[in-house]
Amino acid sequence: MIDLKKAQAPVNTVTYNRSKIEEPTGNIYEAITIIAKRAGQINTEIKKELIEKLEEFATYNDSLEEIFENKEQIEVSKFYEKLPKPHALAVEEWLEEKVSYKKAK
Repeated sequence: MIDLKKAQAPVNTVTYNRSKIEEPTGNIYEAITIIAKRAGQINTEIKKELIEKLEEFATYNDSLEEIFENKEQIEVSKFYEKLPKPHALAVEEWLEEKVSYKKAK
């Protein structure tokens, strides 16, 4: 599981050195495919973690007329909104050689 609080990925758009991205595989398309798959995994992890945290503060009503603003849920949501996007986290992991992959035969 990725530690989101320690992630150093940029929140804004960044230009990367293409040769550094493709260096491990020798093929930019293969590298991007691996990074995209890792970004999907990270996105799933983040979504699961967010849902679990929001469930901790959930209040259930049978009435549709009563909608409560739960401050804890709002704060948790704001924290996750400010995090780097999954693709940025995946590129960071790729450049730090933290992603393992196997070539298909």
